[in-house]
Amino acid sequence: MPEPVIRHPGDEAAIVNPVGGEIAFEVRGEHTGGRLTALETIAAPGEGPPMHTHASEDESLLILDGRFRFRLGDALEDASEGAFVYIPRGVPHTWQNIGDRPARMFVFFTPSGMERFFDAFAACDAPGPEAFARAAGPAGMDVVGPPLGPGGPR
Repeated sequence: MPEPVIRHPGDEAAIVNPVGGEIAFEVRGEHTGGRLTALETIAAPGEGPPMHTHASEDESLLILDGRFRFRLGDALEDASEGAFVYIPRGVPHTWQNIGDRPARMFVFFTPSGMERFFDAFAACDAPGPEAFARAAGPAGMDVVGPPLGPGGPR
């Protein structure tokens, strides 16, 4: 059984997100007995991952600041500060910061495990779809489509 934990800002150094912004882990699997990974991400304007799935983790996102567009399966919807998004494992999804300034989300993965993807992706020399896919596979993610973007769905 994991022990209770309180984490404070700065307890762990933020990592650079190669596609813009940064990621600050609040808890990793080693803090929660493998039950939860929680992080805050700052997304640059226009930033967002390719459409992907998670084999083993459910993902929940709470928008702290800014505006995002989400594709969840075939549905496309905008969400802003205070919105909560739940994505069960296996559901194809992506998001994009559609504002003109950096935006923030708090992200939860249950069970834990996605930290290995973020650590591997942050270590990539050059961001891009190939680097994302290389880091995704070992973390149990499949890239199933392009990111949202200027040429993508609106």
